[in-house]
Amino acid sequence: MKNVLKKVGLLLLLVLVIMQFIRPDKNESGYESVAYFENETKPTPEVKEILKNNCYDCHSNQTIYPWYAEIAPVSYWLADHVDEGKEHFNVSDWEQYSVKKKDHKLEELIEEVEEGEMPLSSYTWIHGNLEKEEMEVLINWTKELRQNYSPE
Repeated sequence: MKNVLKKVGLLLLLVLVIMQFIRPDKNESGYESVAYFENETKPTPEVKEILKNNCYDCHSNQTIYPWYAEIAPVSYWLADHVDEGKEHFNVSDWEQYSVKKKDHKLEELIEEVEEGEMPLSSYTWIHGNLEKEEMEVLINWTKELRQNYSPE
């Protein structure tokens, strides 16, 4: 029994070491990936800072990775979070969205933030949560912005 546990432990260690050399793709396109979104939506400096600090890492093509993103299996977990976040809403794709889709994405943003679903708790453990005032600023800006996309 002791030999079996030792072999399983060595196998797991070997897998972990191999994982360090097989890395998921990084999501790093630079600022230009959010430029269209910001040019069209014209966020205030305060909103821009909220988006940069709480949204862009998972909802754009410009993730700023923390040091621990270099360690497997965390690197895989973060890559999955980013891929899933971009699947739901990617500001880097804002130019390709129809007016109706833009309105819908903004509506979802409001709902997710109001319900406390965004940012994810796994993100806020390390990065901190949005302050109530920041949530209000973001929601009010988004509601105002929706008027540009909502059917009249």
